[in-house]
Amino acid sequence: MQGIPTRNINRLVGRAMHTYNMLAHGDRVLIAVSGGVDSLVLAWLLQFWQRKAPISYDFLAVHIDMEPEKGLPGVTAEKVRKQLDILGIRSIIAPAAWQPSSRSITDKSGTRKVCYHCSSSRRRQLFDFARRHQYNKIAFGHHQDDIIETFFINICFAGNISTMVPRQDLFSGRLSLIRPLAFLAKKDIIHMAQQLGFEPVRSLCPLREKTGRKDIRHILSELYDRVPEARQHIFTALANVRHEYLLKYPGKKYSGV
Repeated sequence: MQGIPTRNINRLVGRAMHTYNMLAHGDRVLIAVSGGVDSLVLAWLLQFWQRKAPISYDFLAVHIDMEPEKGLPGVTAEKVRKQLDILGIRSIIAPAAWQPSSRSITDKSGTRKVCYHCSSSRRRQLFDFARRHQYNKIAFGHHQDDIIETFFINICFAGNISTMVPRQDLFSGRLSLIRPLAFLAKKDIIHMAQQLGFEPVRSLCPLREKTGRKDIRHILSELYDRVPEARQHIFTALANVRHEYLLKYPGKKYSGV
């Protein structure tokens, strides 16, 4: 599969890499690949950058298989592996350490809790794999729209002002989570995937259409239709926080700062 990123894509990815110091010489990077276009484009870009970068780094794609079949990879996992094989990217399929019960999936009141446990379990599994195999970076395919959506999800459902960040250092710096697509919009990634001929692997999760993220995405889509420049302004605002104009915690006495 051939291709090069457009000048704008290359500039935005390079800016994210440089601003947050995402890669260094000698890094060992795990790429979390779900099979969607975001993670497939990320894998392709890191392979492309490996050839052009003035540093040397190693990477491995890993897919957490939520539906293994009798000790073998499930249908979705095999489709993901096929896409990575086409790219010529080394990959492994890891059976999920935790899977939701059928009862929890059908319980409408527990949808958010199931999604939280599933996500947390997969992340812990990636952390453990990185530790055991001496990988110091984990790359995720989250992009600008994901970051904005997470900001609104946390406001609406968790009551706090926060979002995912382009780089997050954990365990006293022994492991870093990086998001090289952080400055790219979803539409840019979709366009690149189409140009490269990727075939995204659709998730079989029965809750994929019932999440709070889907609701927030719909609301933001309506906002962008009304105010086209809102996406970029919101993203810029996440790095332009005026703390003095945020409320103090109700139980804390005002000190003038």
